Amino acid sequence: MSAALPTTAVLHSEWIKIRSLRGTFWSLISILIATVGVQALTAAALGEADEGDMGEDPLLAAFYGLNFGQIAAIAFGATAFSAEFHNGALRTSLTVVPDRTRFYLSKIAMLGALALVVGQFAGLLTFTAGQAFMGERALVLGDPGTVRAVVGCGLYLTLMTLFAAGLTAVLRSGVAVLSILIPFVVMVSFVVGSAASGVGQFMPDRAGQAMMRSQSYGDLGPWAGLGVLALWAAVAVLGGWLAVRRRDA
Repeated sequence: MSAALPTTAVLHSEWIKIRSLRGTFWSLISILIATVGVQALTAAALGEADEGDMGEDPLLAAFYGLNFGQIAAIAFGATAFSAEFHNGALRTSLTVVPDRTRFYLSKIAMLGALALVVGQFAGLLTFTAGQAFMGERALVLGDPGTVRAVVGCGLYLTLMTLFAAGLTAVLRSGVAVLSILIPFVVMVSFVVGSAASGVGQFMPDRAGQAMMRSQSYGDLGPWAGLGVLALWAAVAVLGGWLAVRRRDA
């Protein structure tokens, strides 16, 4: 495996691909725009008068925009990998980088690194922009759980990106992944996850968002919840690696 680790040249080529594909690049930028923009607009509209309208947990409410940013993260992971399955692009990529493991790990590493950088900016800006409209009820960095939540926001968006990328490698279709994951985290998870006990707490988004909660969600603490999401992402990434290694280009 060590011989197949990403190299600087391969990582750079993956960055060029992402930067060159307008849809993929803007889906990355949309992670920041959607997360921060929705949070700021919602906080500005509700302001101080409607306490609880964004949820009973004030810390989780400070990251309300994450519900929209995660859709952009899923789109980024899916579109970045699905581009390899259009017009023989994967065959070309494997001609340049014959080692399929190196190719796959390089793409996953670049997607994860970009999502992490943008996600951490999104977490910090979402928190500060939203709380600017909350008046006396505003949270500040240093309040219990706030730093953890800001960091957790970036990690959550990164894992959602990798989850989508790995699943796209398995299904070889960004459209299929978007059709599955977006309803899964927007509708199915909302219905199943309405109860903190049972299977609902182990849904990827419900578990991962425990990092942004001031209180434990069901049986999962913040880091345990993130661990559950990381397991979902790891299974998808592993499945994607097996698919890339075994299938014809």
